[in-house]
Amino acid sequence: MLSRDGSRLRIAARDVLKDSGVGASIAVNGCCLTVVARGDDWWEADVSDETYSRTNLGALRVNDGVNLERPMAADGRFGGHVVLGHVDFVGEVVSPAPNFCVRIPREAMRLLVEKGSITVDGVSLTAFDLTNDTFRVAVIPHTAAVTTLGARNPGEKVNIEMDVLAKHVERLVAGSASGRRTGSDKRGWFSRWRR
Repeated sequence: MLSRDGSRLRIAARDVLKDSGVGASIAVNGCCLTVVARGDDWWEADVSDETYSRTNLGALRVNDGVNLERPMAADGRFGGHVVLGHVDFVGEVVSPAPNFCVRIPREAMRLLVEKGSITVDGVSLTAFDLTNDTFRVAVIPHTAAVTTLGARNPGEKVNIEMDVLAKHVERLVAGSASGRRTGSDKRGWFSRWRR
């Protein structure tokens, strides 16, 4: 990060700026932001209070490294899992790479399964060794070298995005279990969809 002026962040970059004009989206540590100004080797985004409250972006200092990623093109190869850039909360690093361990809120662990997908600072990873409030991910040397995960230390905060499929399934099941119905058809969305 080059600077912060109020809500505006300026970030040094080159590669992610290819084909990214004003109005484009770029994820910073897994948080989707909109390009509002740019130069040849920098870009700026306005960050809302909501985003600062749910992410580690407010803790960034000048010259801190960040993970940057453009959105996937619809006609491109799909690697990893569906990542939206919508950070759910901040986790805390318990142990560093390569056997990276993160503590998250206990209530969020219900959305994570052994060998399931999770996003840490924008990096799509596979979770294992789940406890009541922690999970581990294996950070291979390449990932450690090209992301900030290789430099994260115990106690540092990382952005967490839970798997969107798990969140949708939980909401659908909770709605079904509570007997709630959507729309005027009392048979529910699934029976309408099957027609």
